[in-house]
This record gives sequence, C-alpha cells and structure tokens, in this order.
Amino acid sequence: MTLFFKKLSENAVLPQRATPHSAGLDLAACLAAPVTIAPHATCLIPTGLAVQPSDPACAMLIYPRSGLASKHGITLANAVGVVDSDYRGELCVPLHNLSTTPFTVEPGMRIAQLVVTPVLFPETAEADVLDDTLRGAGGFGSSGL
Repeated sequence: MTLFFKKLSENAVLPQRATPHSAGLDLAACLAAPVTIAPHATCLIPTGLAVQPSDPACAMLIYPRSGLASKHGITLANAVGVVDSDYRGELCVPLHNLSTTPFTVEPGMRIAQLVVTPVLFPETAEADVLDDTLRGAGGFGSSGL
C-alpha cells in the first residue's frame, strides 16, 4: 500500500516514521508563525497536506503524540481523528491543551501521528431480535474492575 501526499503549501513536511517500525507517521505543523495554545483551549493546526491511499479499504487515524501528551498535556480535542479514504481536503489537527500552562506550537513541529488501518464496509439491516449472550445488555463496568 502507498499513501500519496499532496503538499498544499511549500512549507508542508511529508510525514515520516521516527523509526523503521513505528506504527505512525509523524504529522508536522504547517504554520507561518508559532501558535500558542492557551490552557484548556483548542487550536486547529494545519499540516499543509492532503492524502490519497492506494487502497480505499482503509482509514487513516490521527493520534496524539505520547511525548506531547505526557510532558505538556497536549492531546487531540477529538481523541482520535478519523480520515476516510475518500477525503481529499487538508489534514488538520485539533490540538487541545489540558495543562495550566500555555503551549507554543512551532512551524514544522511534529504534532500528531497518522496510523493506517483496514476498514470493513458491512451492510446494515434492521432486526426485531438479537441473539442472547452471556453479557447481554450489561454496559459500562458490568464486567467488574
């Protein structure tokens, strides 16, 4: 499989893996100037990139970078971003500052990671009855701690 990236800005940085077996490709901020995210605020950070996977039976998931989250409280406002295989717009990352300290995103800074995963496209059908299971309708916390 190949991901084809189109630079929408000359300052865009093509995603790369930090190591050969990294699951995610690092996404970098495509900014003309630094952007400071106030405590408990969210900023939409552009990457300057659009993407097209060679296989449409996949999705690209945008995850936070663990170092930004654990050291600075910077995560994604939507937890995980889902990029459908047919989306051709710019990849943007909604960074949220969970900390009490302002955080500055510099141009070219690695801000998130892109992971590709296969996707199934099931048919949907209405049912009057669903099979019984051991768990049944037991939801949050029903299986214990």
